[in-house]
Amino acid sequence: MGSHRIERTTEDIKRELTAIFRELKDPRVQQAFISIVRVEVTNDLSYCTVQVSAIEGLDRAKEAVKGLKSASGFIRRELGHRLHLRHVPELIFHATDSIEYSANISRILNSLDIKEDEEENDESV
Repeated sequence: MGSHRIERTTEDIKRELTAIFRELKDPRVQQAFISIVRVEVTNDLSYCTVQVSAIEGLDRAKEAVKGLKSASGFIRRELGHRLHLRHVPELIFHATDSIEYSANISRILNSLDIKEDEEENDESV
């Protein structure tokens, strides 16, 4: 199987997982605002690692992962129906704090921009 096909399948899985997550009824998943950060599929399509992050932080992402693990059979079946794959990979969910981390970096950068703008205004006056 070519790498182009794996990349395309990975993107298809990510797109469909996003749609399936919206349909889940589990309150651990439904109440958390989660986002799929990365999807990695093995070359033989036997395993799929899904990294999930929540805006509320790592603890909320870990709770959402517990809900996703309990619904993994349903998610895998839905994925198979939607993508028409011969072999649907086993889903492995991991929590990450990348959204919280990037929001913190953004706050830091925004505070630096304000200070630089003030200095430029003082020099021009």
